[in-house]
Amino acid sequence: MQVKKAIIPAAGLGTRFLPATKAMPKEMLPIVDKPTIEYIVEEAIKSGIEDIIIVTGKGKRAIEDHFDNSFELEESLVRKEKFDLLERVKESANVDIHYIRQKEPNGLGHAIWCARKFIANEPFAVLLGDDIVQSETPCLKQLINEFNTIQSSIIGVQQVPEHDTHRYGIIDPSTNDGRRYEVSKFVEKPKQGTAPSNLAIIGRYILTPKIFDFLEEHTIGSGGEIQLTDAIEKLNRIEKVYGYEFEGDRYDVGEKLGFIQTTIEIGLTRDDLKEPLLNYLKKLVKEYE
Repeated sequence: MQVKKAIIPAAGLGTRFLPATKAMPKEMLPIVDKPTIEYIVEEAIKSGIEDIIIVTGKGKRAIEDHFDNSFELEESLVRKEKFDLLERVKESANVDIHYIRQKEPNGLGHAIWCARKFIANEPFAVLLGDDIVQSETPCLKQLINEFNTIQSSIIGVQQVPEHDTHRYGIIDPSTNDGRRYEVSKFVEKPKQGTAPSNLAIIGRYILTPKIFDFLEEHTIGSGGEIQLTDAIEKLNRIEKVYGYEFEGDRYDVGEKLGFIQTTIEIGLTRDDLKEPLLNYLKKLVKEYE
């Protein structure tokens, strides 16, 4: 079966970015001039996804508004003959997106479970908004290509420093075929020094609908929440779940420093910003030396 549906969880409270996220969803915080969630949606579309469901929560209406048409704004841009801006504004409304509420903040696993009726009995993708991946072949597309070969659940992983493994779900790989790993165990946020490897789960998943059988159990895991990694570990006992070390540069926009670094690095890819931004950074380096 082909992967044509994707879930984007966006119900988190965004406490790491308070007070900015008191009234604005963290997914709408801009990287240069584009909300973080738009980078995620664009990756899904470029990977061949046709239907997207965003799992939202209270105070997330701005996400729905962003991906809707804005007639007054579009008419104003037409009158001012700002056609380049008009095209960029219309891009965000040119995709069919569905929404569902996660009524209680019960964790990532619960957020995925909330979208079960939308997915029905199909394999599906999950993209987390805290991870932006810049790569020649979209990260999700790399996973879909692997899924088309093995027809089994597969999860994006990357190596992280040993001292950071406690922040992630970690795989315990048994064998590998190039970048694809068979996994003997999935561990959610292992205690410092106990991680079975430094291969961390990084915000991109292709899952079979069987995962909902385990999410249905609503088992409480790390942090007092229903963890997706715990359900994946149970799924792996009855059907293989692989890890795939994808190619590309991953940016963690769920942390303040990562958000700043991402803004700078993506700004440096822009023709209109690269030279003045580089000059500014060089000036700062001299001042702080």
